[in-house]
Amino acid sequence: MPLKTSPLEEPSLNITSLLDIILTIVMFFMVSTTFSQNERQTEIQVPTVSDNAVLTGQPDEIVVNVAIDGQMQVSGKPQTVETLSSLLQAALTSFPNQAVVIRGDGRCEYQRVMDAFSACKQAGVRNISVAHLPRQK
Repeated sequence: MPLKTSPLEEPSLNITSLLDIILTIVMFFMVSTTFSQNERQTEIQVPTVSDNAVLTGQPDEIVVNVAIDGQMQVSGKPQTVETLSSLLQAALTSFPNQAVVIRGDGRCEYQRVMDAFSACKQAGVRNISVAHLPRQK
């Protein structure tokens, strides 16, 4: 049996790739903090405009519920054809592409649902949907 006369080689840990990753992460954080500091400049004076239009996104659709007795409601408040039309006109002044969803009870008189459509037409609403459920097979 041969005997080894050379000393045993000590195991070593190669951390080169670990250092590469750590340096990359440090550089990323250094660059991102520089960008966030540029966004916090307070010396800038933002110009003013005379138009007071809303700068938010499009709001949710207005849901018109038509109950079985023909009563129309928007957000739980009873509406007539005239008040619904004026409510929709006010919404259209702020958001010209305001969406309206008409949810009519399947057992109500069809004329009441058409009254809601008429109010939408009087107000100038072009984005109208009718809510329904898919039929069970």
